[in-house]
Amino acid sequence: MLNIKKISSTDKIFSEILQKHISQRKLNSSGIQSSVKNIINEVREFGDDALVKFSKKFDNYDVKNAKELEVSKETISLALDKISSKELEALKFAKNRIQEFSKHQKLESWDYSSDGINLGEKVTPIDKVGIYVPGGSAVYPSSVLMNAIPAKVAGVREVIMVVPSPDGEINNLVLAAACLGEVDRLFRIGGAHAIAALAFGTNTIPKVNMIVGPGNQYVAEAKKELYGEVGIDNFAGPSEILVIADSSANVSWLAADLFAQAEHDRLAQSILISPSENLLNEVESCMKKTLPSLGRKEIIESSLNNFGMLIHSKDIDEAIEISNNLAPEHLQLSIKNSEQYLDKIQNAGAIFLGEHTPEVFGDYCAGSNHVLPTVGTAKFSSPLGVYDFQKRSTVIQCSKDASKVLARHASIIAEAEGLYSHRTSAMLRKKESSDYEK
Repeated sequence: MLNIKKISSTDKIFSEILQKHISQRKLNSSGIQSSVKNIINEVREFGDDALVKFSKKFDNYDVKNAKELEVSKETISLALDKISSKELEALKFAKNRIQEFSKHQKLESWDYSSDGINLGEKVTPIDKVGIYVPGGSAVYPSSVLMNAIPAKVAGVREVIMVVPSPDGEINNLVLAAACLGEVDRLFRIGGAHAIAALAFGTNTIPKVNMIVGPGNQYVAEAKKELYGEVGIDNFAGPSEILVIADSSANVSWLAADLFAQAEHDRLAQSILISPSENLLNEVESCMKKTLPSLGRKEIIESSLNNFGMLIHSKDIDEAIEISNNLAPEHLQLSIKNSEQYLDKIQNAGAIFLGEHTPEVFGDYCAGSNHVLPTVGTAKFSSPLGVYDFQKRSTVIQCSKDASKVLARHASIIAEAEGLYSHRTSAMLRKKESSDYEK
C-alpha cells in the first residue's frame, strides 16, 4: 500500500522535517569497512589467487586460473549478433548521441604570451581507465556506454571493464555495449575485489590510473579506501529525482516519472514539489491506482514509502529554492516556460527542461551522461564527462628579460616566507651567473 510522505513549506518545522527525511538515505558504511579492507589487503598481497577465491565466493564462478575471468574479443563482438535488431539499433542510437555530446566537452591545449612569458596548459588523456559496470541480476548496457564513450573521446589508450557475473554469465546486451563502446579488455569480476585489482594490478588484470562507474556499498567503500592509489570519479549513492511541476503538468506522466526513479532500488528517492495542492493530490491518487499493476511493485512501494515525498510550496520560485538546498541528482522542471527558470538553478546533477523531457531520456539516449553526483554532492560535483578522463599540465617559458623581472619579485616573496634557497634560485637568474656562490 502506498503511503508517501506529504509536507508543506508552511509547516513550522518544515526545514527540520525535510532534512531529517533526506538524511535517512545517507548510507553508514562503518559496518562494511572492515570487510572491504580485508578484501583489499588480500588482493594486494595475493593478486590473482585472491581473485579466484573471491570469484567463487561472491559470483559462484569457479575458475582454476584468473585468466579465465577475461572475456575474449571474439565473444564480445559475437554479442552484436545475439541481440535483437531493435536492441542493436537503440544501442547504436544511444552511442551516437553520447559520442556527439562528449565531443563538445573535449578540452584542448592552449597558451598565450605576456611580457616575454609564455603560459598555457597541455591537455593529455589519462593513459589507462577502469570502468565498473553494475551486474548481477540487473542489466545495464547504458552504463557501459556512459563510461566508455567519454573515455575514448578523451583519447584514453586502454579501457578495462569489470562487471559482476553470477555463474560467469554476462548478458549479451552488456557485451554488445562493450563492443560498441570500444572497451579494450573485459573481466567477469565485480565487488570490492574488482576495484582493488584495478587499483593495484595483478598478473591478469592491468593496473589503471582511474576507476569510474557506480556500484553497491562495497564498491563505493572500496573506491573510498583506494582513492589516492588510483583516481576515482565520485562516491556515488542511491539514485534520486526531484520534480518541480505547476498546475498544467500531466498527472499520469508525473506519476510515471516518479515510479521510474523509484524502481531503481529500495533506497532510490522520488520527490515532487508543486504550488498546486490539487496537482499533488491527483498525482498521489494516480500512483495509488497504478502501483498494483507495476512490474517492480515491491521495490517501488518500498522506495516511495520510505524516501518519497510530495511537497506543497508557495510558488515555483520557492520550489527551486528548496531544490537548490537539496542539490538533487536529477532535477526535472515539468512547468510552462521552464527554460526561463534555468538561471535560478544552482545545484543539480542534470536538469531536464519541460514535461516533454523526462529524466529517463537522460538515463539512456539523450546524449548527456547519466553518471551524476548524488545525495547533495551536486553542490560541489559535476556529471561524469570527457574532462574527467583528461588531465592538465601547466607550461611556463620565460625569455631572458622576463626571467630577470620574475627573479626580482620571486626573491622578495621567497625571503618573506623564509625560504632562502628559493630566493637564491630566483636571484641567480637576475644576476645571469651560473656560480651559486656569487
